[in-house]
Amino acid sequence: MINRTDGWGMKAADGMGSAEGKRATGSGRPTSRDVARLAGVSHTAVSFVFNGRAEGNLSPATQERIRQAAVQLGYRPDPVARGLRRSRTAVIGLVTDEIASSPFAGRLLRGAMDTAWAGEHLVLTVDSGGDPAKEDAAVAELLDRRVDGIIYAAMSLRRVRIPEGLHRTHSVLANCLPEDDSLPAVIPAERAGGRTAARLLLEQGHRRVALVGGQDDIASAERLRGFRDALRAEGITVPRDRVVRTGGEISGGYQGAVRLLDGTPADLRPTGIFAYNDRVAAGVLHAATRLGIAVPGDLSVVGYDDQEHMAAYLTPPLTTVALPHREMGEAAARLLLDSIATGRTPPATVRRLACPVISRASVGPAPIR
Repeated sequence: MINRTDGWGMKAADGMGSAEGKRATGSGRPTSRDVARLAGVSHTAVSFVFNGRAEGNLSPATQERIRQAAVQLGYRPDPVARGLRRSRTAVIGLVTDEIASSPFAGRLLRGAMDTAWAGEHLVLTVDSGGDPAKEDAAVAELLDRRVDGIIYAAMSLRRVRIPEGLHRTHSVLANCLPEDDSLPAVIPAERAGGRTAARLLLEQGHRRVALVGGQDDIASAERLRGFRDALRAEGITVPRDRVVRTGGEISGGYQGAVRLLDGTPADLRPTGIFAYNDRVAAGVLHAATRLGIAVPGDLSVVGYDDQEHMAAYLTPPLTTVALPHREMGEAAARLLLDSIATGRTPPATVRRLACPVISRASVGPAPIR
């Protein structure tokens, strides 16, 4: 259930493999007593160096001799033992619903892992597959392993049930909101992202615009609200028939674009389309090609997500609003580590991260007709 995804365990294994360490212990892993013997000092002196108490107790020369002996032996302090002395384990858990299947999971995980590593913490990850019983069991297992805190992450923005036990430790949510508003959360600024998409089209002179795709979820509602905000500021209202909800897949984008574009005179059809996500945008581009509508000459298209291995390889390459998955992982881990270090539970507030524009070739000036 639980996988080591990064941390001290791998580096410790490298040290344990040193020839000097094997000779010193006869069993593989060198100990602090081996370091003391090689350096010609007491075991207490070695403990002072690796527990941060050397200053004022040992001379700089003695400290350096101990460190050189440790390097020669390939010795590293045992993070578990050190954590137990500090009532911490230097491990945080990350529970999520779709690590295996989401194209964005790697970015969020990498952001969390890199931040945790910089804060001298290992990350243990659990993929629940969206099963509430597995989530409860995963949290219980992580608590049994005495993790210092837990990040709960969802791969699509939604309100979530808080797994049983999550309130018993330092916890932060990433890319989701708690149903009971009881925990801090880090999410994308989806409404601001919708405003950004609209402005991309407005700045190029587009006034007949439409939105294609979307589902009955928080992200769809917020992106549409932001899109309308920006247009309303310019005195533009999007007619209901130009908001075509067709889901989140390529087929939905194709169907929605055909509904808007096929058979509509050029001087009446939209010149700019904001797609709910990059997959929907791919369907819009496919429909435009089938209908003989040039992108971006006759029609500009803005996507959302910046989906890896996709957005940059469409024809034309897709201008899109990126979801900050890596940044969410970083921010959630940083918030969690700060909570662990201070021993204080952060307020149950929502932090929204900016969704940046990735400019490519699918947006151009509005055609003059």
